[in-house]
Amino acid sequence: MTFDPSATLFLLVSTALVMFMTPGLAFFYAGLVGQKNSISVMMQSFAALGVTTLLWVSVGYSLCFSGDFHGVIGDLHQAFLLNVSSSTAAPVSSAVPLYVFFAYEMMVVIITPPLITGAFTNRVNFGAYLGFLVGWQLLVYYPIAHMVWGGGLLQRWGVLDFGGGIVVHAIAGMSALAAVLYLGSRYIRDKPQNLYMAGIGMAILWFGWFGFTAGNAFAVNSVAVVAFLNTALAGGIASFVWMLMDWGIEGKPKFLGFLTGGLAGLVVITPAAGYVSPQASLLFGLAAGILCYLAIAFKNRRHWDDALDVWGVHGVGGIVGIVLLGVFGSLAINPAGADGAIFGGGAFLGKEAAAVAFAAAYAFVVTYLILLLLDRLMGVRVPKEVELSGLDQALHGELVYGE
Repeated sequence: MTFDPSATLFLLVSTALVMFMTPGLAFFYAGLVGQKNSISVMMQSFAALGVTTLLWVSVGYSLCFSGDFHGVIGDLHQAFLLNVSSSTAAPVSSAVPLYVFFAYEMMVVIITPPLITGAFTNRVNFGAYLGFLVGWQLLVYYPIAHMVWGGGLLQRWGVLDFGGGIVVHAIAGMSALAAVLYLGSRYIRDKPQNLYMAGIGMAILWFGWFGFTAGNAFAVNSVAVVAFLNTALAGGIASFVWMLMDWGIEGKPKFLGFLTGGLAGLVVITPAAGYVSPQASLLFGLAAGILCYLAIAFKNRRHWDDALDVWGVHGVGGIVGIVLLGVFGSLAINPAGADGAIFGGGAFLGKEAAAVAFAAAYAFVVTYLILLLLDRLMGVRVPKEVELSGLDQALHGELVYGE
């Protein structure tokens, strides 16, 4: 079978960009924790590159994108890439090979569970984390991905999610909240050890995000162009708005606030990047800068020890992005999309809101149960003395700055 060379190259580049986001996340998180725990949080991100790759090629891809069982999960027809070849077309487009689509979606799932680790830094055994990586993907990510992207019941119902507002951010953020409530607070809340490192990590994330959104067009076309532009606009607007919020409320413009605002803007635009106009994306950025900021303030008042604000940025951001897609979606931008409420698509808004509410609740409950089971089997939280001394030396025998 002959594939479109430009579309295939575009998706290959997008895949590489999304892969680069996982190391970017590792650096971002490592800069935001104390010196004694930075190796630990980096290891949690990098480990996903290995564990998730094995899980994805064995059963993950097939359960998400092959077959269908009652609209909830796929089958194992393409486990270990059986029954496909280099000439098989991707299920989303006959213009690109399945192998490239497989790799692209693998990079998306690789970065998703490490997002959650920012919430439970300094507290979790590495072995339990590896068990969590496997259990969470099997029981949370794969069913939701199939339902939304793999031909499952939510996709058939008309639910849209361009880059992962439901499939990545909402479920990761709500799982993070479940983990925080299950594990409880840290004994010591350390301060960021290196904002240079956090800035470099965020720069990598921002750079890779263009593959994360535009890549979902799976072709070099007007949808990819508008997704690319919307990503840039929403991220930039949100970072500026967040800086102003910090300046007005705390009296100083914060570098970390600017970074966090940019991340929130990228999260909020992700589910809608290829479905809304650039003018609408400005409102997505504004909403991200205000609502995610207020969500973190609410979290702080509740004393939830979500160390790196995963719930406020990814959970709330993913939900806000999906709801705003239901408002501002436009068939004029993408004929494969839908008109939102302002264009007469009130029913579409209802579907988007219902879908993200279901996915968020499902992820919260199942994550809590996974942690409960792992705790019974091996113990999830490290002993108090290990937490106080730092996880890097105790769990990995390494220090970020050597001896």
